[in-house]
Amino acid sequence: MKKVLLTLTAIAGLTAASYAQEGFGKGNVLVEGNLGLSTTDNKTTEVKETTFKFTPKVGYFFTDKLAAGVNFNVASSTNDKYGIDTKNKSNTFGAGIFGRYYFLELGSRFKTYAEVNADYNTQKSEITVANNTTESPKVKSFGINGGVGANYFLTDKIAINFALSNVIGYNTSKVDTDGAKATNSFGMNLNQYNNFFDAATFGLTFKF
Repeated sequence: MKKVLLTLTAIAGLTAASYAQEGFGKGNVLVEGNLGLSTTDNKTTEVKETTFKFTPKVGYFFTDKLAAGVNFNVASSTNDKYGIDTKNKSNTFGAGIFGRYYFLELGSRFKTYAEVNADYNTQKSEITVANNTTESPKVKSFGINGGVGANYFLTDKIAINFALSNVIGYNTSKVDTDGAKATNSFGMNLNQYNNFFDAATFGLTFKF
């Protein structure tokens, strides 16, 4: 009987500990990847547009609410006007740093955060007309953007991530040619809250 009671006590303790570990703590490592994919085919204009974006990141928790780390950006966009056999394709690669602060918990599984990113990206584009391809000059850009998001923990180690992109930010870009001038922009996109599922990116978050 004592062995049975000890076994039940141990199981109960492990179960309670697993639930208590939902969320992040000081010293945890965050590995996250957000994925965006969309395709639009407009029969009226005979234009098919496909976009793909993948943003992995790795961060370290300095407290149970504050994390910082590095992030990467891989994106591709194709605009195909099939009526006149014209295709415009661009690829973007970049890297940066981020800081994230968790400010609200709704229950034990749902954690909301604010995040700031500083990123450097390069974009290469090409236009193909009737099988003749012309490359456009490379575009280099730098941006500081802030947004909000949330993690919903499926287990103590794995969470679904919902993130709104570029709620507020400053961005500058420049074509990589002699004499080109930079283009600067600052904006706030608070109306994204009105179309959350159109503006959000979704992914998985892993805690180590």
